[in-house]
Amino acid sequence: MNPPKLRSPILVCAFRGWNDAASAASSALETLCDSLEVDVLAELDPEEYFDFQANRPTIAFSDGTHRRIEWPRNTFIAARAQGAERDLVLLDGTEPNLKWRTYSETVVKVAEFLKVETVVALGSLIAEVAHTMPVPITGLASDDSLIEQLDLDRSDYEGPTGIVGVIHDRCRAAGLPSASLWAAIPHYVAAVPNPKAALALSERLERITGVAADLSGLQEETASYEEQIGRAVSADPEVEELVTRIESEQRKRGEDDPEVTSGEALAMEFQRFLKRQGNE
Repeated sequence: MNPPKLRSPILVCAFRGWNDAASAASSALETLCDSLEVDVLAELDPEEYFDFQANRPTIAFSDGTHRRIEWPRNTFIAARAQGAERDLVLLDGTEPNLKWRTYSETVVKVAEFLKVETVVALGSLIAEVAHTMPVPITGLASDDSLIEQLDLDRSDYEGPTGIVGVIHDRCRAAGLPSASLWAAIPHYVAAVPNPKAALALSERLERITGVAADLSGLQEETASYEEQIGRAVSADPEVEELVTRIESEQRKRGEDDPEVTSGEALAMEFQRFLKRQGNE
């Protein structure tokens, strides 16, 4: 197959699962898909990469009558925006259970085949942040020139990683520039989708790619989300006290920049999250 003609493409990835707290990353990618002119380029065979007892397929109705099986998907999509100077390739993914090295090498090969110039992965993680505050977004990049170009931070984090970290490593080995954007999700409402974090990821991604998505839907969902969470928090004095304390601490951390935490701060939040997971 001949590669499609794409203008200076950037590959934007999001993976359901461990890297997608409150579905913020996958929601941001879905917003791009819904906003742009898209064509499916290829899909990875889930049989190679998933343990279906750990990551089970689901049953859905088609046309209200027929049942179909929906498998964990990893789909490459060409996305074009009128008026933009470049195109995007979207990887709508699910973190695999098996063969991570093979999977990540395949992603890099597809990126090279499509002449992708940069890989940007979206992620979200649980942290001690308040829903009332601007969503902390930290960007990490693979090399110094990209860090400077995109005004990102280099992470000093050491510890367990997800598929995003593995793909970064494969991109580095292949000489393909890569970056990631991470949204911090309030731990006390991590069980519900967070459109506010998806909106923040989408806005920061637009600054990097120059490709604008229609964010009106996420903006409306964010207003409803903040109202509903606010009511729930005010009804519980203990949770309200917790949120007030987190707000105070978050303001201290973000005095230099209220929107973006440092790589070190995000790494510490990530380590606390992993410790909580271990205790549970």
